[in-house]
Amino acid sequence: MTNPFLTTGYAGPEYFCDRKKETEDLISALDNGRDVTLISPRRIGKTGLIKNAFHEIGMTHKDTACIYIDIFGTQNQYEFVRTFSKAVVGKLDSFSESALKKVMQFVKNLRPVIQNDEITGNPSITVDIVPEQSEETLEQIFNYLNHSEKACYVAFDEFQQIATYPEKGLEAKLRSYIQFLPNVHFIFAGSKMHLIEEMFASAKRPFYQSTQKMHLDVIGKEKYYEFAADKFKDAGKELPEDVFDNIYNSFDGYTWYIQTILNRLFAEKADKVTIEAVKQIIANCVEEEQYTYQRYCQFASANQRALLIAIAHEKIVKEINASSFIKKYDLKAASSVNVALKWLIDNEFVLDSEDGYRIYDRFFQIWLNRL
Repeated sequence: MTNPFLTTGYAGPEYFCDRKKETEDLISALDNGRDVTLISPRRIGKTGLIKNAFHEIGMTHKDTACIYIDIFGTQNQYEFVRTFSKAVVGKLDSFSESALKKVMQFVKNLRPVIQNDEITGNPSITVDIVPEQSEETLEQIFNYLNHSEKACYVAFDEFQQIATYPEKGLEAKLRSYIQFLPNVHFIFAGSKMHLIEEMFASAKRPFYQSTQKMHLDVIGKEKYYEFAADKFKDAGKELPEDVFDNIYNSFDGYTWYIQTILNRLFAEKADKVTIEAVKQIIANCVEEEQYTYQRYCQFASANQRALLIAIAHEKIVKEINASSFIKKYDLKAASSVNVALKWLIDNEFVLDSEDGYRIYDRFFQIWLNRL
């Protein structure tokens, strides 16, 4: 690879920083019959951890199937079942009449479509489902997994999304199918922490206490620096530790932001990274998103916008209703602040963390501080 600092995707353990204990813990839980709820804010590296664990499973567990499914973009039960079925049956990456017959034996509602790959010219199978039969198809997909000759590892990323569907009862249906699949191991990952916690911690919900919870934290600074410095050294470049500390501390260890800055620094021609170069790249990243951030502010109400700016200036707000905070930024009454805060959290502009409330997008926070 020309640049070892990935901002999207997974390219193997060589380009994946640390997370050894988290990977081991995740695999151990699954292999010992404990499904896992993986909880973390976005951009810490939740998806990367799942794919790294799946890579390790593929290397050590022969004749297994690892299936990653991101349902963040789904809006209803039909879209969920369609995404799920494509991920499962999509393991048939080449045309096989015998394989197709086996699938259709269990999943009778699928509509297989055979297409030629535009690059290789080889035939491949894709599937679709009838919207009116999504509920029946969901049961058939789980039946197909149950009769699979392989042990299966299935990860649902952004699993809390199913709680927003207009259809009721999907959680209960999924729980009823999943609890009777001894050969299928599940990861339920989520970034909307209050929603995913509620799904697995409330006695009123079907998935109550059905999984082992894992809360993902940031990668330790020392391990991250060791990883980053080695990559720069391999390319004949130098990344001073104080410069890396500045990057790490600026973004509180959040992986995606650090990777983004390191990726751009690595692409520079200079042999040694400087603080000035870091500042310029951060400024460039913020500048590139300015029109998006302007639209965010236009989309928000006056109260929401004022609260956003106040939180950005404070960086972290522990007591959002404190009179000193409200007075300092000339905000309206505490009740209005709470209404605005709920909207900002629901729309992922503000993160409700253990330390307090803060802006979710760190580049957005920098931009807001200019206002």
